[in-house]
Amino acid sequence: MSQDVSHDTPSHDSQPAEVEAEPIVVDAVPQSPKVANRFAVAIRAMFHLAIERSYARVGLVGLGFAVVFATIGVRLMSMAAFPDADNGEHRVAAAATTAIRPDIVDRNGEILATDIRTVSVFAEPRNIYDKDEAVELLTAVLPQLNATELRAKLSTKKGFVWVKREITPKQQAEVHRLGIPGIGFLPDHKRVYPNGVAAAHVLGFSNLDNIGIAGIEKYIDTQGNKALNDFGLVAKQTDLKPVQLSLDLRAQFALREELAWGIDHFKAKAAAGMILDVTTGEVIALASLPDFDPNDPAEALTPDRINRMNVGVYEMGSTFKAMTLAMALDSGKYNVNSTFDTRGGVLNWGRQKIHDYHPENRIITMPEVFVHSSNIGSARMALGIGVTGHKAFLKKMGLTDRMRTELPESAEPIVPSRWTEINTITIAFGHGLAVAPLQAAAAVGAITNGGNLIVPTFLKTTEADALKKATRVLKPETSEAMRFIMRLNATEGSAKKAAIPLYYVGGKTGTAEKVIHGRYSKNRLFTTFMAAAPMDKPKYLFVTIMDEPQAVAAESGHYATAAWNSGVVTGRVIQRVAPILGLPPQFDPPVKPFPLMVKLGAYHADKVDGR
Repeated sequence: MSQDVSHDTPSHDSQPAEVEAEPIVVDAVPQSPKVANRFAVAIRAMFHLAIERSYARVGLVGLGFAVVFATIGVRLMSMAAFPDADNGEHRVAAAATTAIRPDIVDRNGEILATDIRTVSVFAEPRNIYDKDEAVELLTAVLPQLNATELRAKLSTKKGFVWVKREITPKQQAEVHRLGIPGIGFLPDHKRVYPNGVAAAHVLGFSNLDNIGIAGIEKYIDTQGNKALNDFGLVAKQTDLKPVQLSLDLRAQFALREELAWGIDHFKAKAAAGMILDVTTGEVIALASLPDFDPNDPAEALTPDRINRMNVGVYEMGSTFKAMTLAMALDSGKYNVNSTFDTRGGVLNWGRQKIHDYHPENRIITMPEVFVHSSNIGSARMALGIGVTGHKAFLKKMGLTDRMRTELPESAEPIVPSRWTEINTITIAFGHGLAVAPLQAAAAVGAITNGGNLIVPTFLKTTEADALKKATRVLKPETSEAMRFIMRLNATEGSAKKAAIPLYYVGGKTGTAEKVIHGRYSKNRLFTTFMAAAPMDKPKYLFVTIMDEPQAVAAESGHYATAAWNSGVVTGRVIQRVAPILGLPPQFDPPVKPFPLMVKLGAYHADKVDGR
């Protein structure tokens, strides 16, 4: 028996019934407080996750920047520490900013050194395909180039080489017209010295990269100018303040010309001279011959081109007697009326015999020791002070240590390793101690200016600033006595050749035998003359040295000593330069120039005034 059974699910053959579904609505904010709290927590978690992810991204970007900048920094430091590590390609950037140097001017603003804009030619060897053609074309328009050297440069695998530094505009145009791929130009600066040889030893020179090599040029770089250029802080020359020297270009020309005359006239090997302002320490002029042209610095490499005023050291001969007398007077043991026994014309000390060049053979006064240049009198004076006192005095006067000025070049004095009484005797009259003439001039400057030792300067300064740095080394009374004695030497002694009328000059000669193969040579002399003016109130000290001058028979009676050559040249310099420097002539003798000497009874107007 069959029976129909009804099922809730439709069969496969039947169509489903259409059912209208109602929309399900979810409220934006759950109605239940517990559900709302869970929802807020979820939202906050999502925000925190997003922030954490952004921090990670920012950190990753910052790390990337740090790596980039660190790489650049390391590269810059390696280029600075190892300039040749990359075959010179970094020079391209360096050459585009060649150091700009400040002008150097004299005390009156006259240009002594300046920069001019120029161009240099470079090559990129890797971009030059026909080396031989390039060499042939370049040497045709730049004949100064060496073809073999240029071919070697262009045959390298470097990315940059110099072809020719500092070419003219005409040469640049000719090279440009060649149209050689891999050849280019870079802006450059050339240092020029418009006055040629004038003040060469003071100025020094710079190299092709405008870096100071010697003299004031090197001094400028030590003062920070190069650092400014390296950091790109100097874009043009007007950004730099000119360096003003103490030199007077007019006096410099005059001094050099008179020294050149002296070398020619007295057939000397060399000569040097200077003018020193004893009130400020300023070097007004300095020349050493033979000299060189800073525009062609290769000349400076010749050994005889040294600056004899501060690089050479010499025994200064009888000019050192000024130190001996100043020491004796300042000690208080002696005064201008003290006397010294020179009878017999010889001083025996052990196996040594000390002679006078022109013996007086009598008891002489202190001024006479100076005027007659007595070695015996000077020796007795120094022995009276003693070895210890003598050494201490010369050290105080700056004569046993190296003197430092703006010029980087200087010389160490040659001092006895074992200083005994015989050393004191010989040094008293200028033998046995070798110093740079510049430091000897500074000591004589202190003797004449009232007793203040001022280290010479090549920069313009004032008397007030100079006195702040000065060291008092002598009593004013000692300085007055020495000025009196030096003036007396110009009217009655060896300084007559420099006693130019109307300028009240005083001074001292010095003749030293040169040491040849360890022995003194009587025929090879080194002569010195130092003169100051005016002696009642000195302003300038004039110094001349001559190396191996020869006697001029018609003038000197076959003498080659200092009075007959260095003294003559010094007189010519004073006569020519005094009006330039504004040193007024004194038509009447100065009133009471040496009051202390009058009080001591040593002053005699007819002898000292020389009129």
